[in-house]
Amino acid sequence: MAAVLVLFSSQRLPDIVASHFDSAGRPNGSMPRATYVGCMLLFTVGLPLLVVFSSRRALRNPHARINVPHAQFWLGHERRASTVGYIMDAMAVFGSLLVTFLAYVNWLVVRANAESPPLLPSAWFLCGLGAFFLATLVWIVRLVGHFRAIPP
Repeated sequence: MAAVLVLFSSQRLPDIVASHFDSAGRPNGSMPRATYVGCMLLFTVGLPLLVVFSSRRALRNPHARINVPHAQFWLGHERRASTVGYIMDAMAVFGSLLVTFLAYVNWLVVRANAESPPLLPSAWFLCGLGAFFLATLVWIVRLVGHFRAIPP
């Protein structure tokens, strides 16, 4: 879905895309549209896939070192598979958060390039970044919190 969003929204971009912006939202870097689209696809789709699938591959290794609170309990023979499954699911959620944030950044860049001269709405970017950091913090607290308590 994110790839479709990037490809569809990028059709409205100019031939040379303002792709990097200073803290005031003014462009200070640009690239050809095809290069921008390729980079955004790589980041928006490739980076989250790399995060999710590399963690899955590492966790599937029976000798993987997994650092969780109460590791002796959670990684015991009878619980290891469900613990690994929980972590894999959590990584998929994080990958979704990352895709959402990067697709949002693409939308901001497309929106910025619709103006003349291009101007990235810095407040919108900072709000999106803050939301991503907050969601990541909640994700971390939930992940660690799951393993902090040992069920009765």
